[in-house]
Amino acid sequence: MTDTLKDIPVFVASVEAGSFAQAAVRLHLSRSAVGKSIARLEERLGVRLFHRTTRSQRLTDNGALFYERCLRALEEIRGAESLLETGKHQVSGRLRVAMPVLFGRQCIAPLLTELTQEHPGLELEMSFSDRIVDLVEEGFDMAVRNGPLADSAVLVARKLGEHRMVLCAAPDYLLKNGQPQAVDDLRQHTAINYTRAGRVLSWQLMDYDGTSRTFIPRSSLNMDDLQAICDAALAGHGLAWLPCWMVIKEIQQGNLVPLLNQAPDVRFDVHAVWQQTPHLPLRVRIAIDKLASRLPAVMSLDLPASIKKPR
Repeated sequence: MTDTLKDIPVFVASVEAGSFAQAAVRLHLSRSAVGKSIARLEERLGVRLFHRTTRSQRLTDNGALFYERCLRALEEIRGAESLLETGKHQVSGRLRVAMPVLFGRQCIAPLLTELTQEHPGLELEMSFSDRIVDLVEEGFDMAVRNGPLADSAVLVARKLGEHRMVLCAAPDYLLKNGQPQAVDDLRQHTAINYTRAGRVLSWQLMDYDGTSRTFIPRSSLNMDDLQAICDAALAGHGLAWLPCWMVIKEIQQGNLVPLLNQAPDVRFDVHAVWQQTPHLPLRVRIAIDKLASRLPAVMSLDLPASIKKPR
């Protein structure tokens, strides 16, 4: 019976991954070990769980029935573990988190890394990718996502904070080209635009009289990488509209100068998302709580008083 119980998580992972090879990657096992585990389970149960060919793998009817029951049992076990974990001060187990590359590296990773110092039993695995990962299919415990979320019947979300944006330029650029005092002045300046999915992202700024202006500045320099835009702005190639968390150190050090006012309705939400479950594991809960309490300060920028109010 003990061997059977050990084989059940391997069986479930094989179903959800779609192949023994992918299940092996998720479980950090060899493909051979996964195959042997499934074979043991089939021999004990006396039924075939998978139809397997060289090109495909799918559940038999018996396999589908068994998978449904195993899933329920594992959920109950995880729920029991979660209830017991809530009484502990130390968290253990593996936590897999997906996040955008640049934002994750600069803002998320340092905060989550602190958890491994606070909880030595926690095994943290962070994946950096700008694509939208499938939490269920790819075996992630949670993900951090920027911008609006798509509706989902299987995921839960919690808002962690908001991006603010800032228009900025290098002192050398402003010395050569002058400092804009109003949105219309930007026509005389060089802009560095951000493109996403082939579309240029519009700027949203506030004019001197408090009017919100949304527009796309003319530019001969368009990039789909925020870090490249920041580097170009630092090199004096033009004005850039960037997230505050990205340029806060450069502004504090005087390498970039904030310009004009940002439109008050410019906010890009940041969420933690995870699979809906009756009992959220403690390791996931403390990670979400950590980000919710610390991330807003990391993303903020205390702008000089001279640009906080319309001129």
